[in-house]
Amino acid sequence: RRAVERYSAALVEKSNQLYDELMADQVIPEIERESPDALSVQELEQVAARLEEKIEAIDEEIASTTDVAERKRLRAERKVPRRLHKQAADFATRKRRYEGHMATFGTRNSYSKTDRDATFMRMKEDHMKNGQLKPGYNVQIATEGQYTLAYDVYPNPTDMKTLIPFLDEIETFFDLPAHIVADAGYGSQQNYTDILERRGRLPLIPHTMYRKEQKKKWREDPFNIANWAYDDETDTFTCPDGRRLPFSHESHRTDRNGFTRDFRVYECESCDGCPFRELCTKAEPGRHRQVSVNGAWEEQKHMTRTLLSDEKTGALYARRKTDVEPVFGYLKANLGFTRFSVRGKQRVKRELGFALMAVNLRKFIANGIGGSAKKGSGHRKSVTGPLFLLKSSKTG
Repeated sequence: RRAVERYSAALVEKSNQLYDELMADQVIPEIERESPDALSVQELEQVAARLEEKIEAIDEEIASTTDVAERKRLRAERKVPRRLHKQAADFATRKRRYEGHMATFGTRNSYSKTDRDATFMRMKEDHMKNGQLKPGYNVQIATEGQYTLAYDVYPNPTDMKTLIPFLDEIETFFDLPAHIVADAGYGSQQNYTDILERRGRLPLIPHTMYRKEQKKKWREDPFNIANWAYDDETDTFTCPDGRRLPFSHESHRTDRNGFTRDFRVYECESCDGCPFRELCTKAEPGRHRQVSVNGAWEEQKHMTRTLLSDEKTGALYARRKTDVEPVFGYLKANLGFTRFSVRGKQRVKRELGFALMAVNLRKFIANGIGGSAKKGSGHRKSVTGPLFLLKSSKTG
């Protein structure tokens, strides 16, 4: 996507220069434009058609005269329109191709030419050890008792963007349980807000910094704002050097998905002469340390920490590894299902459905049809329980 955007911007500049040159030399009459910023594909094709008419007119003049000198002059005059016509036609073709690329990208940054629904991702199976990208899909499953209840495939490399559409997909079949359990890859403010406010459920999902926040180094870092003293009455933070950071202004940031986060920004009264300046901030000389606090996000993180440290809900989260991980383990290690053999999202989804069905049937048979599991088998019966356990995997 980045390359297409760069080449597309350069094309806009070149096509505008071409049009300005045509207007300055009065090679063709002015055309009606939709926007002065960039020529559309149709406008570039119109420019090429006008130039072609100009060339055909010169060709007719050449054919109608027998004067050698005149014919020579007309052929020399024809060179410029020919060159510009070739440029305009090439620009129109390239612009149409770039627009096609952008339409295929959608919200993605890449796609595979052999499977346009697939996105280039970093896979766990990196045999070359060079972090190369391969076209693949992000597989999402919801399990209970090691049985797959729902699944889907997405072109997003990261799990955060797949949780909301996957829960929407699940709700088309049955109601969500009281707790939604997933790993830290799904922990974001947008996902927490959606589960709490829109669905009325509790997320047992650690945020991305949850594990790091448990470490002693994080808790004792003097330059971490979470460890700074805060005065609620004056709405002021105090830095390690004893300098005050009063409230400055509010900030609202909207990401590419349209989700808006609200921040309260605090700024140090003066960082001049601070002995910790190099360790505390990367602000340019003359500017002072600013910190942004997202109150809603901090409350959600506090709620998650409380839930995960609680004995009951913490035990529910602990089940995630032993419930959802074995499904992918058996799918990959025992069935050898590490690659899709078809192309296109719908075909890929059907193939994955057959593979997950095989895993479910195998477990059902291992549990004993109509009876109890074999002693020591370690397999649990399927129960409609209080939670879904979500897991993802990237498969090419």
